[in-house]
Amino acid sequence: VQLQASGGGSVQEGGSLRLSCRASGSIFSIGAMSWFRQAQGEQRELVASITSGDSANYAESVKGRFTISRDNAKNTVFLQMDSLKPEDTAAYYCAQGAVRGQGTQVTVSS
Repeated sequence: VQLQASGGGSVQEGGSLRLSCRASGSIFSIGAMSWFRQAQGEQRELVASITSGDSANYAESVKGRFTISRDNAKNTVFLQMDSLKPEDTAAYYCAQGAVRGQGTQVTVSS
């Protein structure tokens, strides 16, 4: 399984970004997918997850601002991030099971 995340960048507080993570080498459609983030000097945090049946869960810190979704036909999971805050600044990773993809950096300035 290989996971490739993209879509990170630098935005102002209140802005939006959409992260994408494409999976290859796995039966993507039957696996739950997750987004994690890790800020510098901090522990990794589970941001959101989505099951094969499109049931989603979110960290309290992002509820109402972030939306996770998936496109099984494209083997891709998305993370729509709205109303971004400086505390959302981190490297964001997607994961399927024990496999974690390369991160994409999100930086939010005030």
